[in-house]
Amino acid sequence: MYNLLIVDDEAETREALSSYFPWNEVGFQVVGQANNGQEALRFIAEGERVDIVLTDIKMPVMSGIELAEQLYNRRRQIKVVFLSGYRDFEYAQQALHYRVINYILKPAKYHVLLEVFSKIKEELEAEAAAETPELGTDPSAPGPGSGESLMIQKIKEYVQTNYKDASLEEVARLVHMNANYLSFFFKQKTGQNFSDYVLQTKMEMAVSLLRDVSYKTYEISEKVGYSNAKNFTRTFKSYYGQTPSEYRNGPANG
Repeated sequence: MYNLLIVDDEAETREALSSYFPWNEVGFQVVGQANNGQEALRFIAEGERVDIVLTDIKMPVMSGIELAEQLYNRRRQIKVVFLSGYRDFEYAQQALHYRVINYILKPAKYHVLLEVFSKIKEELEAEAAAETPELGTDPSAPGPGSGESLMIQKIKEYVQTNYKDASLEEVARLVHMNANYLSFFFKQKTGQNFSDYVLQTKMEMAVSLLRDVSYKTYEISEKVGYSNAKNFTRTFKSYYGQTPSEYRNGPANG
């Protein structure tokens, strides 16, 4: 079981979250509740192990953003999920620095909590496996990476496999993350917009296909997700400075 702390200045919200959702079935147990970020820090300081904090953003005394920042600065390896009625993803963007891994809008829907926390459990288990060297391995060797890097890897693998129809909404559904938040998350962790990564993948695949002379340009266009060959040619030229035909007939590829 992973330990969950619920933080919200509304007592009814805390009680509802604690009691109506079957946390145990997902692999979590609610070890405490706090009225604001300051109370949450005090609870954690008292020694109870906390693996993840589900916190409202707007609270008196200390906000959810400030709580996430404090946990980050104190090097607490505690994941944070925001719960908020505010549809302002500026908060999510700001919080990416502080190990905030998702953003759930109030009122929290059952299926959203189920998807998000099932995914978080997988990440926690993956991190634990990475930290536990297998028999016969070098304990000093680096593990496969944190939950965040595993998430980025999963997103990239999805795009590499589904580049023709890859969309932000579909990959967000796959990894159980809010689409707007995923956009911020991907840019923060890779330095590249999700849409730019999809375009890069399509163009790299187009180049690979152009090396096979059995494919006509319009066929390659369709294979990488462009139903209109003219749009594909325009995009390819904008990306590489050459049309597909010019690239195929160039001295390095002829």
